[in-house]
Amino acid sequence: MRSGHRPERTRPRRTAVRVGAVLAAAALVAAGCSSSDVADSAGAEVSGSAGTATSPTLAPPTSTTPPVDPDALPGMPPVTDPHNIYSEAGAGMLSDTAQQARPLVYVPHNDSSDVWVIDQNTFEVVGKYQLSGELQHVVPSYDMKTLYAIDDTGNHATPFDPNTGTPGETFPVIDPYNMYFTPDGAYAISVAEARKELVWYDPHTWEVEDTTPTPECSGIDHADFSADGKTALFTCEFAGRVAVVDVLSHRLERVIDMPTRNKHMGPQDIKLAPDASKYFVADCDADGVWVVDGAATKVERFIPTGQCAHGIYLTRDAQRMFVTNRGEGSVSVLDAYTGEPITKWHIPGGGSPDMGGLNAAGTQLWLSGRYDDAVYVLDTSDGHLITKIPVGDGPHGLAVWPQPGRYSLGHTGITR
Repeated sequence: MRSGHRPERTRPRRTAVRVGAVLAAAALVAAGCSSSDVADSAGAEVSGSAGTATSPTLAPPTSTTPPVDPDALPGMPPVTDPHNIYSEAGAGMLSDTAQQARPLVYVPHNDSSDVWVIDQNTFEVVGKYQLSGELQHVVPSYDMKTLYAIDDTGNHATPFDPNTGTPGETFPVIDPYNMYFTPDGAYAISVAEARKELVWYDPHTWEVEDTTPTPECSGIDHADFSADGKTALFTCEFAGRVAVVDVLSHRLERVIDMPTRNKHMGPQDIKLAPDASKYFVADCDADGVWVVDGAATKVERFIPTGQCAHGIYLTRDAQRMFVTNRGEGSVSVLDAYTGEPITKWHIPGGGSPDMGGLNAAGTQLWLSGRYDDAVYVLDTSDGHLITKIPVGDGPHGLAVWPQPGRYSLGHTGITR
């Protein structure tokens, strides 16, 4: 970590989860303010052209119905193109539901316990909503109708309406450091980091359906799913490994150790290659990306990227992969299929690019500046900084919405 950057805070470990403590009254703190109240204080610093920030020309997902794979997870939308599992999430391929959403960016803050909402077209802050606890990520629901701001210290989630950009009533969720949805939409999974377990919810009633202990996965963190939807890989940030979970049985199948088991800030984000041949695992302490085979049995190699590799995002055509190097203020651009380095972009003046996503057109990459209280917007054609927007204290898992695709796997907007 470069001097002058706020050091990584150790996330609190809790001996008990007080689910019942999160009551409907907590929703009363979710008080928003109008755009007129905050637009003048946004203070965005603009550098370079704004690029294509307006809503893209809409292109619905392909209408050709692919054959159902009998070996896939039952109920999962079928894979259209085995060579590119993200083929239904191309530029502008918004579902009918996603087309109704305002083009906004939702920024949760670890330290100031609020969500700021930014207009994608004007780069102005148009809403500030004070919640509570340590807000980690804003997570799109499987059906793309709701966004959830999740707090793992208060054990709750607050829904946001993407059509209006405003919050609803807070409700209890057990230790949601992260959240995912199974590819069939049957479960929401709370990644309960402090408890070393996964909590499986009915995503409609939010009743607990099952729990998967992961005692060998300290710091259970980010996840991705196999092409057939039957396997989920979860990174273990404080154990230097990944956990392989069977989606049908909810059983922990095995753990895969990284060749070097970094346990301070080890494996973090993870992404399945477009052809499902491999998983890319960003390791902050290793300053690069591990490559796990597509069958999730072994680590094949390591790709150096930069200091404190953290987030992984794909271009809309799934040809390039962006890896955020949080410790040096850069983004590495790799071939999404092979992992071969293409180039590296440096944020002017440095920064701490953490998490985010692309806009629907794929022309902009939005990233939180974790230790610089800022949001960066980069042009995906050449990496130049379009704008840097001052935000609250400790911006983390921001969500860019709407996103193309048929369904959401959660996190900050993984769609297929």
